[in-house]
Amino acid sequence: MTGKLSGKVAIVTGAGRGIGSAIAQALGRQGASVIVNYARNHTTAKETAAAIETAGGRALAVPLLLDGEAPVRALFDAAIAAFGRVDILVNNAGIARFAPIGTVTEAEFDKTIAVNVKAAFFAFQQAASRMADGGRIVNISAAMTAVGYENTVLYAGTKGALEQFGKAAAKELGRRGIVVNTVCPGATETELYFGVSTEAGRAAAAQRSPFGRIAKPDDIADVVAFLCGPDARWLSGEMLRANGAALF
Repeated sequence: MTGKLSGKVAIVTGAGRGIGSAIAQALGRQGASVIVNYARNHTTAKETAAAIETAGGRALAVPLLLDGEAPVRALFDAAIAAFGRVDILVNNAGIARFAPIGTVTEAEFDKTIAVNVKAAFFAFQQAASRMADGGRIVNISAAMTAVGYENTVLYAGTKGALEQFGKAAAKELGRRGIVVNTVCPGATETELYFGVSTEAGRAAAAQRSPFGRIAKPDDIADVVAFLCGPDARWLSGEMLRANGAALF
């Protein structure tokens, strides 16, 4: 398959469903060979990989729960074994715990930090040593880091850490031509969002945008695909709030 990402190899974490699946397919359409990482959603991850291959691309679904250094290293091992290199990393994997501060247990805290922060840090570490020069890293954060929302302290805190990783890594890895950015989606039609929101809340989110709707996963995926391509070579260390002018 030809395209702006032809010959590139991408790792997309948490790509079994939702935004991650849409990103993996968008990169595949641009010609990248894609590692579709997932933790539990075996059927949908296989469907994502199959969709990329049906469209003429190459993909491999890799089941790994990313919660520390070892599984992240194994993920990079799998990418290099399958496709020979890594050019693109999309840090999308994450778990959400929305609850009042006083109800979060230490076990829930540790699990959320392990997946959302610890694994992301070690993904940067692997990229620093094993990504090809001129590569691309895109973090998926959340629009809520721009404002405070009740019951989101733990989740928003982890996403804030991811944003700071991106800013600092853009400086350090930029010396090798590696571009690093963070995309902060607003309300998006995903299983996760529908699971934690109400119909009234979704309607209110749609009204905040002049487009009169919330995002679809492809809206976010196309932004990420642009950042992974050659045209984004001078855009680095930035946070893009992809929320349809909802202006959180």
